[in-house]
Amino acid sequence: MKKYLIIACAAALVALSFGTISCSSGKPTLHVYTWADYLDPDVVKDFEKANGCRVVLDYFDSNETMYAKIKAGASGYDVIFPTSYQAAIMYQEGLLHQLNHDALANRASIDPKYLKRNAIDAGMLYSVPYMLGTTGIGYRADVLPDLKPSWSVFLNPVVKGRSTLLNDMRETMGAALLSLGYSVNSVEESEIAAAAEVVKQWKREIAKFENEQYKPGLASGEFLLVHGYSGDISQVIADNPDANIRYVLPEEGFMVWCDDMVIPADAPNVELAEAFLDFFMDPAIAARNMEFTLYKAPNQSAYALVSEELKNDPSVFVPDELMEKSDTVRLIGDAITLYSKYWDQIKASE
Repeated sequence: MKKYLIIACAAALVALSFGTISCSSGKPTLHVYTWADYLDPDVVKDFEKANGCRVVLDYFDSNETMYAKIKAGASGYDVIFPTSYQAAIMYQEGLLHQLNHDALANRASIDPKYLKRNAIDAGMLYSVPYMLGTTGIGYRADVLPDLKPSWSVFLNPVVKGRSTLLNDMRETMGAALLSLGYSVNSVEESEIAAAAEVVKQWKREIAKFENEQYKPGLASGEFLLVHGYSGDISQVIADNPDANIRYVLPEEGFMVWCDDMVIPADAPNVELAEAFLDFFMDPAIAARNMEFTLYKAPNQSAYALVSEELKNDPSVFVPDELMEKSDTVRLIGDAITLYSKYWDQIKASE
């Protein structure tokens, strides 16, 4: 888990906070809990300058990690970046602040097509969308030149011991459900149990469940096949142009997801947090973050501001015909206990 080390130039001693070293500078401080490599550092600096504040970043590598920490009572965060379904759970449990729309003028830029087709919080009652992405397969085309875009590739003997699956219950079990022709939001125990058996088969072939190291592993060739997020793999491709790495969406179907920006119910700096949300919804800022993350901000006014290269990247702007094969993780009520039950069995299996 990455951290930023922020060291004062003043003579005061530094204080430990949220696993990040910070100090008193006389400026208000905004504490942000987000995914790694998800905010353009120059954009963050611009926000600090515009608002006369400091931003301290802390990182999580899965929704489950973040949620467990917040649920256990971690406080002091002003903005968090959960995936939409996790944000909905947090709101239902009273963990999120209801948004003041008067402070969020740039919400008018959010793509109405996204809100209608994919959003859980379509009215932006407690969240605003940040980045939209897909979950698919990254692979080394030099070793797998004829790879079939299918979830079944995790059983390919060529990649035995050199592939990874996401350490994410809904993503990985969702992939197995899709491979069987089921919805990622199935509430039928027979279907969930069948998906668990598929994941157990995959587990016997992979190196590990992993959410971060699959990126350098794919770049170095340690891993030949990974289950991962579109922007992560696009960044690996951009940073390693000679590595012959590709990203595909499985023919049986794939996940589309959105990470949102939310304000915790106990946020100490609500007004500054609202300014942060509005700033990051500004079309010019959204476009800069799209270029940095290689994900798509569902911000209709930002689309014209990105490079032609990004506009023409099908892993970012997924063609409509492919989107027909997508599914989005949603709330499933009490059925979530079934997923947890079978995920525990998967983790305990050999």
